[in-house]
Amino acid sequence: MNLNFKNVLAIISISVFTSIMSVWGYSKLTNTTSSFDNDGKLPSNYANFFNGNAPSATVDFTPAANTASPAVVHIKTKTNAKRVENNNQPRQRNPFFDFFGDEDFGDIFGGPRIIPEQKASGSGVLITADGYIVTNNHVVKGADEINVTLTNKKIYKAKVIGTDASSDIAVIKIEAAGLPYLVYGNSDEIKLGQWVLAIGYPLNLDVTITAGIISAKNRSIDINSRQSDRPVESFLQTDAAVNQGNSGGALVNTSGELIGINSAIASPTGSYAGYSYAIPVNIVKKVVTDLVKFGTVQRAYLGISYAKEGLTEEDIKKLETDLNTKYKDGDGLLITDVLEGGAAKAGGIKAGDILVKINGVAIKTSPELQEQVSRYKPGDKITIVVKRGNKELPIPVVMKAKLGVTDLAKSSKVGEKLGGKLETVDKAIAEKYDLDGGVVVKELGAGILSKSKIEKGFVITHLNEKPVKNVEEFYEALKQVSTNSVKLSGIYPGYFGNYAFILNLNE
Repeated sequence: MNLNFKNVLAIISISVFTSIMSVWGYSKLTNTTSSFDNDGKLPSNYANFFNGNAPSATVDFTPAANTASPAVVHIKTKTNAKRVENNNQPRQRNPFFDFFGDEDFGDIFGGPRIIPEQKASGSGVLITADGYIVTNNHVVKGADEINVTLTNKKIYKAKVIGTDASSDIAVIKIEAAGLPYLVYGNSDEIKLGQWVLAIGYPLNLDVTITAGIISAKNRSIDINSRQSDRPVESFLQTDAAVNQGNSGGALVNTSGELIGINSAIASPTGSYAGYSYAIPVNIVKKVVTDLVKFGTVQRAYLGISYAKEGLTEEDIKKLETDLNTKYKDGDGLLITDVLEGGAAKAGGIKAGDILVKINGVAIKTSPELQEQVSRYKPGDKITIVVKRGNKELPIPVVMKAKLGVTDLAKSSKVGEKLGGKLETVDKAIAEKYDLDGGVVVKELGAGILSKSKIEKGFVITHLNEKPVKNVEEFYEALKQVSTNSVKLSGIYPGYFGNYAFILNLNE
């Protein structure tokens, strides 16, 4: 009996000791951040979080929502019905159909067809008390009529001040005073995980506010390439719900400051599926200022080619051999070519250099490069840091508008009135018809061109008897026109003879 009692007592003692040690061991383990760390120290990525920076209270969105929403407007556009030609060929008129109104017969007999009147809506953001509004280019593009409705239900007619397809930004204006407007924030200070609000007029609803966080920065989704051959994309990505109609609306921080213009969504269905994209306000500010001040964006270029991110080891080895350099993916942007006459060439940048910083801002991806370069205008002096060999070299560079040009671009009000979409004629077409060059009318638009007898496909070879070989020469010649009319001469590919049209610039 006595022996059994001692055995039981020993077993109980061992159990108690084991339990105490287990509790002590667990408490020590939970005071560290990983089962592999035994020194009790926090890993570096958590140190700041637990050092008094953890959120202590629920975020209240009410002040930001009440402050910002009155400055976000509803934009409604109307595009008039248009007559367009089939097959991009000049129309062969038939007096019989003219008598009856050939709109009814166009598709059957190869004549014109009618695109019916179109209506659409989007959002915009008031940025001044006297009615300047920033929105997306794609919201107002091609519109014949723009109406703006404020949150107080007042409706105003708006006019377009300027547009930029590359960044998808447009500025419009209403005639009013004492309006509420948003102040600019600083998109450079935005952090991943930061709360934001998206404000706009989705699905033709009244002003709507949704909340989310910044889920990524410097995103490129290749959407602006649909409207520009030189797209600028460095989006803020959020999970704030955004739908059709939100385009051009505000992305604001919890202080009610404008930090972005909502522009696009990533969706397999066309409706919100979890990700939305906004143009950072620091890009918006530059574009808006240029459009208001100059009528066109003062876009600067470096004149470099560089390797894209995500290279394979084989790709890197080949580039290292070809360029006589050492490169690790993620170090920066590996410059593969430097164009003659460009800003980079003039500054002394070489192929094989690794672009590391622009004016102190680290560059690791092409969207980051696009965003930084988009902030400067021709003639601006910047400092580019490149890695060459084992050294980092600061190189002063003067930005250029294009190869060899540092002058600011001039807005052509006549060009804006002309409208349409013009492109330099394809080399194959030029050779086939023995042309030195020319400008092809791709779209008539809603300006003077649409009211003329010119039709899509027309190749302009002369302006007021002066030859024009490309789009740049055409618009430069147009700026020099001092009369109220202009003569455009050229050909229709596939048709015999030359054609000439006199356009009234006062229309």
